[in-house]
Amino acid sequence: MFGSLLTEKFEKIIRMVTGVGRLSENNIEEACREVQFALLEADVHFSIVKKFINRVKEKALGSEVIKSVTPGQMFIKIIYNELVDILGNTEKIWNLERELPHRVLFIGLQGSGKTTTAAKLANYLINKKKLTVLLAAADIYRPAAQEQLRILGEKLGLTTILPEKNELIDTFTKRVINIFNDIKKDVLIFDTAGRMEIDHEMMDELVLINEILKPDSSFLILDAMTGQQAATMTMTFKEKIPITGAILTKLDSDARGGAALSFKEITGMPIYFYGSGEKILDFEIFYPQRIASRILGMGDIISFVEKAESSLDKEIALKLQKKIKRADFDFTDFLSQIEQIQKMGSLQDMLQYLPGVSKIPIKNLQVSGKEISRIKAIIQAMTKDEREDPQIINGSRRSRIAAGSGTSPNEVNQ
Repeated sequence: MFGSLLTEKFEKIIRMVTGVGRLSENNIEEACREVQFALLEADVHFSIVKKFINRVKEKALGSEVIKSVTPGQMFIKIIYNELVDILGNTEKIWNLERELPHRVLFIGLQGSGKTTTAAKLANYLINKKKLTVLLAAADIYRPAAQEQLRILGEKLGLTTILPEKNELIDTFTKRVINIFNDIKKDVLIFDTAGRMEIDHEMMDELVLINEILKPDSSFLILDAMTGQQAATMTMTFKEKIPITGAILTKLDSDARGGAALSFKEITGMPIYFYGSGEKILDFEIFYPQRIASRILGMGDIISFVEKAESSLDKEIALKLQKKIKRADFDFTDFLSQIEQIQKMGSLQDMLQYLPGVSKIPIKNLQVSGKEISRIKAIIQAMTKDEREDPQIINGSRRSRIAAGSGTSPNEVNQ
């Protein structure tokens, strides 16, 4: 998240302030200078950085910190609280259940990830909120975008309304509303056309759609890699139509954090969700406290547990636990365990939730995604008897397993 650079810089600052027995005004000035550089390099708006540093200095130079038994920890707590504050202070819960049926409008520039996010939000609503969803592909200019949403919707078992040939946007919007009212779904997600840049034609179209659709929620889909520009771009949209808040995409990329750290302060609007990967499941509620913790390299164990609970089959996990206790754990069980873990995402995805892991280069870890796939292939090449009793695997069996899994006998031995 936010790339590793911002987190590494904050971890360096934390080590610097916790490594001294007593904080002085000079220590605090030096630490604040480092914080300022870190935020500016993360593409946070200069005015926000200035306010942030002034607030930190004011609180850090107070007697409460200077005379504290653990001044370094107190300073870190101030940094954490200020990060939470500019991220939104408290998570904004989207209570759409109170307003069903609910019409959701998606807006944003082309390439921001609107269509994929529409499918991710639909999946979230179906599985977490137990709601029924209808998708509408309102990009009347790009058949490829329409087809993309149709395919994503099909994977989720959803109906997607597509524009007819030469259908105008106002006619399409009215038709979608009629269908939504007739089939009585809980939520309509209306995915509009993106543009390479904000223009009059785009804005006029959005104003027209907004007037006809009368959405209950309007989400601006923002590419986190656009940095602080994401917040200023929001103001342009906000001048034309009411916006409920933002959904950030591509936070798993090399995004430096400027979008998330500038958005709330500039626009006064909350971030509701964020996308953290390419999979449909890579979609999470934006909790400012948890995000601040991850920026500071402190991990996010709560989100990790929630991800595990939503991804893992509890019944299988319980059976495996009982078998391990009886010392009755074989390769079939090991394969099942690997498949359960893979549901949660890649090893690198999971490590970002753990405290201090950013200090460990991923390439230095002993088990990579490729290694796990190789282990799976070896186990799958074994017979049922071989999985249950590996002692029977002799030289000829090793050669057969190696050939069947595309590995070497030595890898099978390991």
